[in-house]
Amino acid sequence: MNAQEARYKLQVARTLLGTGIVKPERLDKSLRSIGALRRWGPSSPAAYLGGSIRHPDRPAIIDDRGAVSFREVHRRTNALASELRKAGVTEADSVAIMCRNHRGFIEATVACAKLGAGALYLNTMFAGPQITDVLRREDPAAVVFDEEFAELVAEGAAERKRFVAWSEPDGACEDRTLEQLIATGSASELEPAEKGRVVILTSGTTGTPKGASRKQPDTLEPAAALFSKIPLKARETTMIAAPLFHSWGYAHFTLGLALSSTIVLRRKFDPEQTLSAVSQHSASALAVVPVMLQRILELGSETLARYDTSCLKVIAVSGSALPGELATRAMDTFGDVLYNLYGSTEVAWATIATPEDLRAAPGTAGRPPMGTVVKLLDGDGREVSRGEGGRIFVANEMMFEGYTGGGNKEIVSGLMSTGDVGHFDAGGRLFVTGPAPAPERQAVRRRPRRRDDRQRRRERLSARGRGPARRSRVDRGGSRRRRVRRAVRPASEGVRRAARRRRARRVRRAGLRQGKPRALQGPA
Repeated sequence: MNAQEARYKLQVARTLLGTGIVKPERLDKSLRSIGALRRWGPSSPAAYLGGSIRHPDRPAIIDDRGAVSFREVHRRTNALASELRKAGVTEADSVAIMCRNHRGFIEATVACAKLGAGALYLNTMFAGPQITDVLRREDPAAVVFDEEFAELVAEGAAERKRFVAWSEPDGACEDRTLEQLIATGSASELEPAEKGRVVILTSGTTGTPKGASRKQPDTLEPAAALFSKIPLKARETTMIAAPLFHSWGYAHFTLGLALSSTIVLRRKFDPEQTLSAVSQHSASALAVVPVMLQRILELGSETLARYDTSCLKVIAVSGSALPGELATRAMDTFGDVLYNLYGSTEVAWATIATPEDLRAAPGTAGRPPMGTVVKLLDGDGREVSRGEGGRIFVANEMMFEGYTGGGNKEIVSGLMSTGDVGHFDAGGRLFVTGPAPAPERQAVRRRPRRRDDRQRRRERLSARGRGPARRSRVDRGGSRRRRVRRAVRPASEGVRRAARRRRARRVRRAGLRQGKPRALQGPA
């Protein structure tokens, strides 16, 4: 480790310590918590196992049906993972999840991670044909859905295992529910050979939604990058109003895991009920998309005054452009607690605007957080001169690995395109002008189809004695026979981890991981 890397590691450590993640506790609890982190890495299984050790009775999730503690979530997800395995879901499979914001979404996600299976998040606003297309392309082994979406998933899930995450008491549910699986499952822990992956879908506004595959982080450095700009604190309460299937809602779920936060959810967004939940549970953070913030402000001063929101230290906004006028109104109403993140499903994050940024330059997307590189390039891939606009390119540790159906975003010198154009102001703040011209948003790299990756993963697991390799639909034949493309052998987890370390070293050697890299300073 050179001096530059050491400085960066120290900056990460200071940022994490500033959140209050580390606190004095009994030695036995500390050792068991460290053991959970070493076993699972910084993941949801580690978070709930660690939480069940350090504060077992603290509420982990509060939704429309009440609260569940860290101990209960750990036990319930063990049981669910065990029953999913009995039902035939293996480490080489993925599970599609089409749920609103409630405990079922989180428990299905954690169970998949404990099983070693991938999780595919379906947008609850998709139409039936979109869902069918996505399920056929991604080929999950099972579909977990809320009962209200039964008709929408019917065609795509016809030949798959089906489980209901949420049903009303008077509902006529034909499929097994997660609660039934949990009631009969074993609480013993599983030992997956490989980590599952998460696939978040693009919006589908320009065609069929594409799946963006993202690895689980190896360290807490990605979380520290966001904590360096957004002052979230450990063991507090976060109200996530943004959909969990969306990158922004999912990001706050993962940040909450790192902080051992209590997560408050409501199945359907209602502006007044959101304020009521914030007040009732003394939430210190609220995660929304801009249209939600606008609807909250439209309630009017009389309704807003009914609820004590002085507990809010952070209102985190992302998902679409935040108009400067809306940002100013929000801060005038709730105080200077507004933070605006600019990013995309593919690049994760690019910049974050703090309240100071939004007061000084309403409408700005802010500056890059720690460990993030943002450059503006012209049509030939060269960095533009100061004061000029250009295509926005980003490098950080959580860029996606490619679309599951093939293709990628444009990449230039390790920087990934966001698909937008913008400019820096004199203070180094980014302003996003709009989408880049269509040719500049096209994918320039291809990768093997995800279906082939899963089949080879099954073969690897079978060779390790982890169970028989399951034949693909192509091998089994039938009406859904498809031609399998010639595939490239996927890298092992160790090879992928080494590649990520090499990429991080290249970024650091270029001088881009310092506290304030030259490339991020913008025009003078």
